Amino acid sequence: MRQYILKETKEVGKIFCNKCGREIAVHQGRPEEDVLEVEKRWGYFSDKDNRVDSFDLCEKCYDEFVATFSIPIGE
Repeated sequence: MRQYILKETKEVGKIFCNKCGREIAVHQGRPEEDVLEVEKRWGYFSDKDNRVDSFDLCEKCYDEFVATFSIPIGE
């Protein structure tokens, strides 16, 4: 007798940069270029208690974003 287990998988189909809207090519569920992926679950002491925000940035938009920082990031 055989018993089967139902498996469900999720694979990334498309990625878009949230800033410029450009599509980042994906092959077999993996981006073909580097992307900054951010996911933030807001805490109790914020106005966004338990909200989850997530976004992706292409490398060009990431570079533009960090260039606006008052305190540069460490390398």
